[in-house]
Amino acid sequence: MKRLWDFNIEVTKTTPKAVYMQIADAIIAAIKNRRLKPQEILPSTRQLAQIIGVNRNTLIKALDILIIEGWLVSKDRVGIFVADISMDLEAPKQAPLVVPSNHTKPIITLDDGVPNTKIAPIKELASAYRRVFSLKSKHTLLGYTDSQGNPKLRALVVQMLNHKRGMQVKLEETCITRGSQMALYLLAQCLLTPNDYVLVEHPGYRPAWRTFEQAGAQVLPVNVDQEGVLIQEIEQMLQRYSNIKAIYVTPHHQYPTTVTLSLKRRLQLIELAQKYHFKIIEDDYDHEFHFGNRPILPIASYTNTNHYIYIGTFSKIVAPALRIGYLVGHTDLIKEISSLREIIDIQNDTIMEQAIVELIKDGAIKRHTKRAIRYYKNKRQYVEKLLVKHLHNKVTYDLPTGGLAFWIRPIQDVDLSLLLAQLEQQGIRIADISKYNPDYTVNGLRLGYGSIENEYLEMAIIKLSKLLI
Repeated sequence: MKRLWDFNIEVTKTTPKAVYMQIADAIIAAIKNRRLKPQEILPSTRQLAQIIGVNRNTLIKALDILIIEGWLVSKDRVGIFVADISMDLEAPKQAPLVVPSNHTKPIITLDDGVPNTKIAPIKELASAYRRVFSLKSKHTLLGYTDSQGNPKLRALVVQMLNHKRGMQVKLEETCITRGSQMALYLLAQCLLTPNDYVLVEHPGYRPAWRTFEQAGAQVLPVNVDQEGVLIQEIEQMLQRYSNIKAIYVTPHHQYPTTVTLSLKRRLQLIELAQKYHFKIIEDDYDHEFHFGNRPILPIASYTNTNHYIYIGTFSKIVAPALRIGYLVGHTDLIKEISSLREIIDIQNDTIMEQAIVELIKDGAIKRHTKRAIRYYKNKRQYVEKLLVKHLHNKVTYDLPTGGLAFWIRPIQDVDLSLLLAQLEQQGIRIADISKYNPDYTVNGLRLGYGSIENEYLEMAIIKLSKLLI
């Protein structure tokens, strides 16, 4: 089938409607009036963008929406075709068009705080990889290495924790893992035994709960308020249960509520850990993304903290696909974790670890982090404006001091399961709230904004506003 001749679509900047939405509506109209027929192929995206006179990315955004909604079909290495839609095109123009309410794939997904991979330092990472393979010692990267991770990377992590996060860490107290989730798994297997208890924040990060339960422990939820986890409830649990082995906390930006654990409660938690001899497992998953004067120092940085385990990651800084995390703890525990690591995965990605070393040494990580903080801070301000404009009398929230998500609380009681189902019918999917709210007992939603384009954010918030009372 020949490609289309000139396909004229007029767009204007004088209308408030976004250009990509104008394009999408024009193509839908062309399909309805038979100007575009079923199975007819469109010009290439580059050619069509030139014909219309728009940026190719703008055109692709319009086509993506039409593909998701079913108006167009994309065939790999062939092209984009008009879908073979069985609809009464001879019906009177005033007859309403019935659009299926159930989307096979949502148009917009609001995740729970994932970084934007479009701003990831891909060129710098590729350059670091090339430098790794030009090193004189490159042949050693292809053999087996230390199961605790690249010594150079561990040394840089130690330096960063000691200089920037106020900790006092030694090289032998660190272990590199494939992301923070592996660190949690290894830790749980080495630290916990059946019938142990682990205190967890509620609402909280349920993948961690499952990790502890898989190791045989039972989790005891402790409620969270505007100052973080409730110390009074922790003390009550400690008095009631004799075999509480640890507490898992996200004190910098609590997941999912984004609140920061207050200084008073940090000190109280340290005192309780010393008194009752349990471990404080501190997951500092997004330490870099803090928009105030400086990030709050970890609990592990306090000099009187002896019962701590600290977990961090490079995945949030660079990109989620880059699975590099690290774990800090007592030397004996790190040795035990390293031994277990050798059983399930004898070593890390040594080439990636060396590439991260190169990125740190030449300052690429530092430069990217500064750019990312500016980018996400601006996005946070944009989302706040949207909330004020569209949801000011329907939800409450606190402006997060960092992280990549807002925690919003509907003013009126809402059936969250019904609300989310209604949103999905309209092509909007909120991040899987079972991660923190399995039984929908918490009246709140975590809206990630880092990886979503601004116009999509506004579309989603407008639809949410229409469904809330």
